[in-house]
Amino acid sequence: MTVQVMHNPVDVEQRIRDVSERISNGVSVCDRRYRVFLEADRAYDAAFARAYMGHPGAAHEKRYAAELATTAEREARDTADAAYRYADRQARALQDELRAWQSVGASMRAMYAVAGVGER
Repeated sequence: MTVQVMHNPVDVEQRIRDVSERISNGVSVCDRRYRVFLEADRAYDAAFARAYMGHPGAAHEKRYAAELATTAEREARDTADAAYRYADRQARALQDELRAWQSVGASMRAMYAVAGVGER
């Protein structure tokens, strides 16, 4: 059994405004998270280079030693990347939600127009 939820034009417009506001706030969230990721990525690259250059031995030994020495930096970078990607997916979902509400609003306006509601 499907339950239908009826909306009125005021409700739809309010939801569009709410989602638009959430999208606007999400822009700064994505920006902050991406900046944290970039900072963590730079820190990882610098730590890896220091560990690589500081290890005596052959190039392949340096690489593995640097990988082992920078696990914390790599984990911080990966965590920051995951946080940014999550915020970005949330922003995309909000865009989809906004389009859905806009579609509901357009359908509702068409329905009211056909019924002659609001005409003078």
